[in-house]
Amino acid sequence: MKMLFFSAKPYDRQFFHQANEKHGFELEFLETHLGPHIVNAVDDGTPVVCTFVNDKLTEEVIGVLAAKGVKVLALRCAGFNNVQLDAARKHGIRVCRVPAYSPEAVAEHAVAMLLTLVRKTHKAYNRVREQNFALNGLLGFNLHGKTVGAVGTGKIGKAFCRIMAGFGCRVIASDPFPDAELQATGVEYLPLEELIAASDIISLHCPLVPENKYLINRETLRKMKRGVTIINTSRGGLLHTADVIDSLKSGHIAYLGIDVYEQEEKLFFKDLSGSIIEDDTIQRLMSFPNVLVTGHQAFFTEEALRQIAEVTLRSVGQLMNGEAVDEEVILV
Repeated sequence: MKMLFFSAKPYDRQFFHQANEKHGFELEFLETHLGPHIVNAVDDGTPVVCTFVNDKLTEEVIGVLAAKGVKVLALRCAGFNNVQLDAARKHGIRVCRVPAYSPEAVAEHAVAMLLTLVRKTHKAYNRVREQNFALNGLLGFNLHGKTVGAVGTGKIGKAFCRIMAGFGCRVIASDPFPDAELQATGVEYLPLEELIAASDIISLHCPLVPENKYLINRETLRKMKRGVTIINTSRGGLLHTADVIDSLKSGHIAYLGIDVYEQEEKLFFKDLSGSIIEDDTIQRLMSFPNVLVTGHQAFFTEEALRQIAEVTLRSVGQLMNGEAVDEEVILV
């Protein structure tokens, strides 16, 4: 049974080939992202297509896939805002995902970004390599005692809250479905507006849906403390980037760490070191000394990649064989 991968990198090949030893699929990998420009390259009779976060599963693309006989669309990620689920349903294509791949991987990366920003370890590293051991300009602040707000307490947000509690922070959270285990450990759930106003540090751990697009915007930024730190390892569309830049320029945001970016499909997962980047917005963001950008790296651990491959192949096998599949895995 053939599985065609889009947006495939060498590490995808490595971990999927390892996991495939007990499944026996025929795996084919394409580095290009899936979109209208390439969808006709899918061979007729290909039953399974596997995609990633920046592939464009529009109604047009899904219609072509259905005409070519695709039965299963496997997302090797948790998010699905790039997929027209109604179109998949209309064409009878089953859609599965990996709802939880080592949530600690993403949560720990969020904390790593936070620590890097507030203790300026990235700047200290470069200084010391140049034999500059001066401390001027490296003043940070303690996390202990700060109020940390987690927006979203699914598996990743929950892991983040536990880590921050270990630093001695006051942890507050906002989520439509409060987690009783977190509440038992002292995490206080608040309405989003109250969380935004009370937090010294805000970390986003929610999916991108129409209701929360541009969750961080001019109005919500005004309600935040001056000197707030914002970390986003979820989806770029949660931030209105132009408003965030204005808030950075005014000093209202003290630190910003982003592992995601709204226009990232043109940039991330590519080596552009020899290219001219035409995106003035990302260039402006990276020009701030108090902004840290990583290229959608939070998921990138051995444990996470192994779990992504194993869950994806198992789910595809179950769907193609008509077996029961975990409800969290199935989108359509």
